[in-house]
Amino acid sequence: MGLTIGVDIGGTKIAAGVVDEDGSILETCKVPTPATPEAVVDAIADAVRKVSTGHEVDAVGIGAAGYVDDKRATVLFAPNINWRHEALKDKVEQRVGLSVIVENDANAAAWGEYKFGAGQGHDDVVCITLGTGLGGGIIIGGKLHRGRFGVAGEFGHVRMVPDGLLCGCGSQGCWEQYASGRALVRYAKQRAAATPENAELLLSLGDGNPDTIEGKHISEAARGGDPVAIDSFRELARWAGAGLADLASLFDPSAFIVGGGVSDEGELVLDPIRKSFRRWLVGGQYRPHAQVLAAQLGGKAGLVGAADLARQG
Repeated sequence: MGLTIGVDIGGTKIAAGVVDEDGSILETCKVPTPATPEAVVDAIADAVRKVSTGHEVDAVGIGAAGYVDDKRATVLFAPNINWRHEALKDKVEQRVGLSVIVENDANAAAWGEYKFGAGQGHDDVVCITLGTGLGGGIIIGGKLHRGRFGVAGEFGHVRMVPDGLLCGCGSQGCWEQYASGRALVRYAKQRAAATPENAELLLSLGDGNPDTIEGKHISEAARGGDPVAIDSFRELARWAGAGLADLASLFDPSAFIVGGGVSDEGELVLDPIRKSFRRWLVGGQYRPHAQVLAAQLGGKAGLVGAADLARQG
C-alpha cells in the first residue's frame, strides 16, 4: 500500500494529511471541529476529500479520542464529541469511497512515535500523552496492544488516589487529575494563591489574579525561573513518574515515551519525571530501568500514526 491519509480529530480542529511509507506528510489541511456529532463526520469527509486531491490514496486512518471497538470501526464512547456507538468507519467510507480504520487517538500517536519517532529501535514501548488529560498507548513485541475489546491503554483513568479528586469520567482519583495540563494549572493556581511572593513572574504574566493563570503562563514563568511555576511542574512530574513506575510493573517496556503539550517543556518536566520513576520503581536497585524519552513527532504523531495503521490494514 502506498499513500494513506491520517485524520486527527481535535477539540477545535480536524487535521488531515497525506502520509507516505516513511512517515513523511506530503500535504495537510485543517477544518474547524463542528459542534454536533453528525457534522463532525461531514467535516472529516470534507478534510479527506480536500487533502486527497492530486494524490493516489489507498486508505484512511482516523484517530478519535474515546473508546473504539475491537473492529476499529465504531466509537463506543467519546465524551468530548458526544458520540455513543458511532459507526464512524461506515459513515466516512460512504462519503469518501475509501477504506477507513478508526483508532483511539492516543494509540495512533503511540504507533506514530514507535514507527517514526522516539520509539525506533524498541519493540516494547509504553507511551503517555500529557495534554489536557492523560492518554496512552502500548506496543508489545512490535504490535499495538488494544485489548480484547479495543479499549486498552486508558491510563488516565487508572485510580491513583482512592476517593480522590472527581474526574470528568465520573470516577474519583484518576491519574489524569494529578498528571495532566489541567492538574498543572490547578497546582499553579493553588500555590500562587498561597504564596504570591513566590509567584511574582507568574502572576505578572496575567492580571495578577491566581484564578486567571493559564498553562502558557506557567510555561513562560518556569522558563524564567519562577519558583511556583517550577514547583508546579515538579508536582505534576512526581505523579507522572509514580504512574510510570506502576506501568513498568505491568508491562516491563524498554522505553516510556512522554508526549503531549506538557512534554514540550523538555527537561524541565522530563528530568523530575525520571527521578520520580526511579524513586517509585519497585525493586529499582536490582532491575534494569526503562528509558524515559521525549516524544519526537509533536502534534503530528496522531496523524502519522493513524495513516500508518491504515496502511497496515
